[in-house]
Amino acid sequence: MRDKRTRARRGALVALTIALAGVWTFAATRLWRTSVPDDLEPPRLDERDYFPASLLEEASSYTTFLDVTDVLSGLALLVALGVFAVRGAAFARESAAGRIGTGMLLGMLALAFVWIAQLPFGLARLWWQRRHDTTEIGYLEWLADYWAIAGAQFLFISLALLIVMALAGVWRRWWWLAAAPALAAVAVAFTFVQPYLLPGLEPVRDPRIAADVRLIAAVQGISEPDVRVLNTYGATEAPNAFAAGLGPSERVVLWDTLVEDFDRPEVRIVIAHELGHLSRDHIWKTLAWMALIALPTAFVVGLATRRRGGIYEPAAVPLAVFVVAVALIAVSPLDRAFSQRLEAEADWVALETTRDPEATEALFAGFASGALIDPSPAGWSDAVLATHPSTMSRIEMAAAWASRHGSDRP
Repeated sequence: MRDKRTRARRGALVALTIALAGVWTFAATRLWRTSVPDDLEPPRLDERDYFPASLLEEASSYTTFLDVTDVLSGLALLVALGVFAVRGAAFARESAAGRIGTGMLLGMLALAFVWIAQLPFGLARLWWQRRHDTTEIGYLEWLADYWAIAGAQFLFISLALLIVMALAGVWRRWWWLAAAPALAAVAVAFTFVQPYLLPGLEPVRDPRIAADVRLIAAVQGISEPDVRVLNTYGATEAPNAFAAGLGPSERVVLWDTLVEDFDRPEVRIVIAHELGHLSRDHIWKTLAWMALIALPTAFVVGLATRRRGGIYEPAAVPLAVFVVAVALIAVSPLDRAFSQRLEAEADWVALETTRDPEATEALFAGFASGALIDPSPAGWSDAVLATHPSTMSRIEMAAAWASRHGSDRP
């Protein structure tokens, strides 16, 4: 009788897994679609026609160093969490904080291991950026920000452990099914609140920028969002912008380095790009993608921690954190590819909105020069680390748009 029940459970698990895999694949395929034409064939352009040789050499060296430190930092993270996965269970036996409380304490210890392991690489990045004058942040200021970010990460990890361990208390073997939507709900709440927590934001004082925002929002068919300017207080000369929030909290943030150093047509391209993220629901799509990644990750964690009593047991938390880190690194190429597709669609929407490929090319060339970005990074770096298309691929998209709409160019 017991063998029949075991076989029935295994059969149900296999059937459920197959069904979930089908739903997952369908959802991922839907999210993967963008409005960029499938038959778009960007030309192959020579970066030397856009950048001087001296800048290309410096940007390549600068970017390579940062890429290598990123990789080494990731390896240090895995080593630190691997050691903690082996040794961390011993801390659970010494804790009197209760089941969930002990799990949260172990999560804090795991994060402490990561902080210490990655600190040298963060300092090396800062030294390199200061050496190349891409930032003016001091070491003490950076350390304060580093610990502040780490504190926010701790709060998120603690909340995540609270949720999954509570769910495991109700569904010992099937907690992972409820964990993904529960964590997605937390991510939605954080994304909604995030714009209200951003420091250093000031209202747009240039009436021309405000007018461009109204016009571009109308063209893209969305309500005019709140647009603010981020005062970087001279900490960097690199330009940037981003869209954040959901629904009533949607906001576009332009860095003061962008507003002050770039021409109006180029700033207009950035505004159209960021509004493109909102008009194409990219923030919602990113949250949905995160939920899709969370589901198989939680499933793998459940399998990996089964011999330690599952995530229900605090002693399994160190191993669970390590498995999550390995899983996220393993899917990072797919994650980066998804992010690049959304960014490419925002570029395309900006081109369709502004119909100004010349300003688009000038903007991305200026971005690369101002931030010392390698216009054509190594393939491995583009696949594993980059969240945006390369500078040259973005310039080539502008050229492809111009070729398609030659008679419509201003």
